[in-house]
Formats: sequence, C-alpha cells, structure tokens
Amino acid sequence: MQPKQTTRSREPGPERIRDRKLYRELGLTDEEYERVVRCLGRLPNWTETGIYSVMWSEHCSYKNSKPLLRRFPVDGPRVLQGPGEGAGVIDIGDGQAVVFKIESHNHPSAVEPFQGAATGVGGIIRDVFSMGARPVALLNSLRFGTLDRPRVRYLFGQVVAGIAHYGNCVGIPTVGGEVCFDPRYEGNPLVNAMCVGILDHEDLQKGVASGEGNPVIYVGASTGRDGIHGATFASEELSEASEEKRPSVQVGDPFKEKLLLEACLEMVKENLLVGIQDMGAAGLTCSSAEMAAKGKVGMVLDLDRVPQREAEMTPYEMMLSESQERMLLVVEKGREEDIRRICDKWGLICAVIGRVTGDGRLRLLHKGEQVADIPVQTLTDAPVYVREGKEPGYYREFAAFDPEPELSGIDPQEALRKVLASPTVASKRWVYRQYDHMVRASTAVRPGSDAAVIVLRGTDKALAMCTDGNGRYVYLDPKRGGAIAVAEAARNVVCSGAEPLGITDCLNFGNPEKPEIYWQLAGAIDGMSEACRVLGTPVVSGNVSLYNETKGQAVLPTPVVGMVGLIQSRRHITTQDFKEEGDLIFLLGETRAELGGSELQQVITGRIAGRPPAIDLEKEKRLQDAVLEAIRRGWVSSAHDLSEGGLAVALAESCIGGGRGAEIDVRTDLSAIAFLFSESQSRVLLSASPDAAEELEHFLRERGVPFERIGRVTEGRLRVRLNGREVIDAGVGELSDVWEGAIPCAMNPSSTN
Repeated sequence: MQPKQTTRSREPGPERIRDRKLYRELGLTDEEYERVVRCLGRLPNWTETGIYSVMWSEHCSYKNSKPLLRRFPVDGPRVLQGPGEGAGVIDIGDGQAVVFKIESHNHPSAVEPFQGAATGVGGIIRDVFSMGARPVALLNSLRFGTLDRPRVRYLFGQVVAGIAHYGNCVGIPTVGGEVCFDPRYEGNPLVNAMCVGILDHEDLQKGVASGEGNPVIYVGASTGRDGIHGATFASEELSEASEEKRPSVQVGDPFKEKLLLEACLEMVKENLLVGIQDMGAAGLTCSSAEMAAKGKVGMVLDLDRVPQREAEMTPYEMMLSESQERMLLVVEKGREEDIRRICDKWGLICAVIGRVTGDGRLRLLHKGEQVADIPVQTLTDAPVYVREGKEPGYYREFAAFDPEPELSGIDPQEALRKVLASPTVASKRWVYRQYDHMVRASTAVRPGSDAAVIVLRGTDKALAMCTDGNGRYVYLDPKRGGAIAVAEAARNVVCSGAEPLGITDCLNFGNPEKPEIYWQLAGAIDGMSEACRVLGTPVVSGNVSLYNETKGQAVLPTPVVGMVGLIQSRRHITTQDFKEEGDLIFLLGETRAELGGSELQQVITGRIAGRPPAIDLEKEKRLQDAVLEAIRRGWVSSAHDLSEGGLAVALAESCIGGGRGAEIDVRTDLSAIAFLFSESQSRVLLSASPDAAEELEHFLRERGVPFERIGRVTEGRLRVRLNGREVIDAGVGELSDVWEGAIPCAMNPSSTN
C-alpha cells in the first residue's frame, strides 16, 4: 500500500511502525519484520522498512519460488549469460549473441490496462539494452476472460493499444505472440512482454558495481511519485481495493525510452560502463542494492541529487518510485564528463548521485542527514520459503474422465466452424494490425505463422521466435502441461526452419501459500525442466508472477515459454501456408484420441476435464530433428505445428494462409472427431512437392518418425474424407471469414445485432 506521508515529518517513527505493525501495510510479515530488526541490530525507520519490503517481495526476491527455480537447466555450450542479469544471452556465432527475456505486468494491467501494458513493454526493452544489446523484436503473451463481458473487452482493447503505442513509438517491431481467452482470467488478465536483442560479444554488459570511489550516475527521466510500491502490489492478490492502487501503475514515455536506448548503446560502444541496470521493479532501491550486492561492495547515495519532477519528495518516495525510462550506471572515476556529453547529445538528464564504497552497506543521505544504513547483502538475501504442495481434489477425478463420448457425435464440419470462431484459435489480425511489425525492415516472417522471423543484417542468418503456453493442460496435469509448453515452443521455431537455442519463461500462477497452487507450480517446473534437458534448450532468463488471483479465484496455472531459434541460412525460412497446387500433404507423428483440455471440449461443453495429451520427449526430439533436417535439405514447402484445434484447424490455417485448398483422404480407427480435433503432441503438418516426396518419405522412415501421406494441396476448398466418407467440404473463403471475423465481431457485438 502506498503510504499517505508526503514529507518526512509525517512518516511514522520506528516504534510506531513496530507497535502498530505498520510494516504489514508494506507486505512484510511479523516474522520478516523481526528478521529486519536482527539484520540492522535496531528498529528500522520508515524508509528502511519500505526498502526491505520491496526487496523481500515475491516480485523482487522470488522467496516462494527460488527453491523450485533451481531445478531448471541453465547452462549450455552456447550460454554466455544465464539467469541473474537483466536478460539471458546465447552465442549465435560470428562474434554475435542473441539477448532475450520475458516478464509480466499482470497486476498493473488489471487496474490500468493501457499504461500497465505499455510500461511492461518499456521495462522489458530496458532489460535487453541494459545488457549492451540493440533490441530488434518484441513479442507478447496475453490472457483474458471471455469477450462476451464488457469489462474484458475493455481490458483487451486497452492492453493491445498500450502495447502498440509503446512499441510503435520506440521503433521496435512487435513481430509475434499469442492471445488466449478463458473465464478463469476474467478478473486477472495476464500480460507478458518479451524482447529480443542482438549484441557483439565484446559489448556484453552486466549490472555489477565495482571500484571503490567510482561514481554512481542516474540517467533518464526524472523521478516522480508514480509506481511507488509497485513491486509489492505485484506480490499480492487482486481485490476490490486494487482500484485504489492506480497510483502504483507507472506512466511511460516511449520517446524518452528511445533516447535512453541510443544513449546507453553509445556509452557501450565507447566502453564507458563498469555496470548498468534498469530502474525497474522497486526503482532506485532494487538497482542500487542488486548492483552493489553482485559486486560485493557498498554504495552511498545523496538523494538530494536525484532528479525529481515533484516537490518535497521523501527518501521513501524517491527510493521506491518506479518512474519509467531510468538507468543507474557505475563508471570509472574521471569519466563523468563523457557520460554527460552523451546525455547532452540525446537530451537526457544526467546526475552523479553517489559513489561505490568498500563497506558493503547501502547508505542514503538526505538534507544533510543519513536516512538509511543497511547491509547490502541482507537486502538480496531475502527469506526463502519451502512450501508443501498438495494434489487438488479435482486431479484424480479429471484423470478418470473420458471426454470423447460427449464429443464424438458432433458434426465435424460444424465443429470446425465453431473452433475456428473461438477467439483463442481465431485470427489475431485484429491485434497485430495495430502493431508496427515491419519497422527496421528486418521482419522476414510476420505475425500469424508458427513463429516470427527476423533476419540478421550483414549475414545470411535469421532468428525465429515465439511465445507459447497452455494453462488448461497445466491445470489438468502440471508436469505434463509444463513439458508441452516447452515442446510446442520448440516445435514452432523448428517449423520455421530454426534450431531451438534456449528459453525464457514467465510463470503465471496463483497464491503459492495455498498448497494446491504450490503443487501446480512445482509440477509445471518439473515438466519444463525435463523438456528443456531433452530438447537442449536451457532456461537463460525469466520471471515469476504469483498471486494472480481475484476474490480467491486463481487464474489457470500458466507458464509461458519464450523460445528463440537460429536459422543458419535464409533459404531455410519456412512458413505454415500451403504454397503450390499439387504439393503433397504429410502428417508426421501419431494421433490418439486425446481431447482432454482441448479447444473443442471448451467450445462445445464450456469446461475442461480429463487428462491433457501425453508427450514422449524422446519422440518429440526425434520429430523436431527430422523436420529441421528435412527443411534444410530443401524438401519442405510448408510446415505447421499441430496445437489447439488439432489437425482440422492446422489444415484450415494452412489453407487460409496460402489461399489454397486441400483434399484429405485417410483411413483411421479413430472417430472423425477424435482424428480431426485431437491435440496429440509431437505432430507436424508438412507439404512438399511431388518431386521431393520420395526422398522425404525415405528419410522419415530412416529417422524412425511416424508419418502418413494424407492428401494434396488443391484450389479453393477444404475436403476431408475419412474411411471413404466425406466429413468436411467447405470453401476456404468461408472458413477464412469465420476465422478472420471472430475477434472483430466479439469486440463490436452491436454490429452483429
């Protein structure tokens, strides 16, 4: 809760903080407050209490998730920087590296959707360029309730507008992402933003302070009262009182961000920086404390020198403000004028606000007095809680449920129309047409395919990138759902012609203090970890967003995976669209009757139950390796991952994207509904020219990948025959109208009346 005090004279004294337990308003428990007292050897004042409260919040310290996060594989031969810095860094050869990270801005977006989403984009951009990288692409992953609710339509529209505003103005293309809709996200939308950048190895920067006597320099926008205690706000459940916390949501200025970006990269090129860190969550507190702690040094800050845009700001307010577009730098003594010269060039505020010390303490001065004196390591050495998980009561009940009987009697063509009209499956053009995805002219594959592709200028290489995650699967089986999230993300970049390199993750869950939620979180991390090990995709960065609950109702457990892959040659770039009439269509992988948690089940019954699809990670790895090699050998015209909606939706999307039809003729032991709408994993839809078919089939047999030639690309209509019976015969234009029109119609319901 943001305190009402606006001057130091109104701040409560140490005894009042203790006696009235005012620290609880800041998110500290009684036990944590007592630990603060032991760390200091005395009672903390209001500023010190606030500093500990944000540094020990879940958002900054991961105190409930840190033991679980240690299970992730974080190393690999290409990893230059894993978790612990602003973003992860992976070598891509030729002295270059890709830098990427995803983070959440869920709670701010729930109460102030435009600015919440916009500043989420701004923050993740700063995380990337603080590493010395030039940002080249933005992605996002969004979750909302159902669009029949006016409040949800408002949140959705404003979040998309906020993302578009910031990315478009700062001049970084928003090239991909995903949007899903489910009633469980109604009160607490999920807004995850991802940024990808490129750097030369010698330009890699870290947020580490060193060199006793070196100046600490503040660069960027001035500090105001916006965003105070935003980190604590992000570490608690939403309630009716959350609307009162609008002041905790920052206001962004993308034009200032662009200037800050260029100035910082110029400093990097001139080799001026000892350390650099974004003033993101917890603002000046987190950046100063973390930089000092990582360097095992101290820091003294004179708060009178902090650029302020509001009068009479207190030390508490300055330290906890989350005003945007600010960076904290440490440079070698004597280089201050070089920093000032660059800031003057870009029209930025620049101020020396402190220096590095050797005493290991964070000391704050204000109006000639010392207003805080804290051992730095105690701020980053937050309490860690190892919780006990408990299997929810629904788990075994759902595990015994077979969803096929209540779905098998549905007409397949009508089912296809309904699934294509589901906003989760439908075209997201309404969203991405608001984004400038072509700025910088490096986008080779635009939003709408399995993964976006950015070419690397001056080379023949490219990067494929995507975000993925299915909360329904994780809800039904956390471990299996977590593994599927990683596998599907890798499959998407493979279908684009890329070798998966690594992942960044955003773990969106409810209150971890509830045993059932902790069980979900632990299971999902175990599944993700196993998939990362088998697929060779280490976790190099990420974010944990917990307490995503409204009125005690948690969101679906939603681990979002951001995957980046390397395309060795631009001629390997592949999309999901059918290309030429006469091309042969192949279904790779095995299809089973797996409808639990499927889009069809949700659309038809309005609920999810059963078990999600099984996944064999060794088979997944074999499939992905074979698809990538087939693409590199030039045999593949199109490749499309099968996910929500199964084969029927994949066929429709490939037809719609390519403006082509398809004739499918298959014999199967499954029902028509199970064969067409099962969401079995480790499956890919390929098309290939007849000239390449024989070599492709021989290769797949040799690699032990199950496949079937199921049809050919035609013109105009999607026709599907199963066991000699026609079950779908629909014009591609008609299907396109349903698919393209779903979200625009839902966002403007009056137009359909």
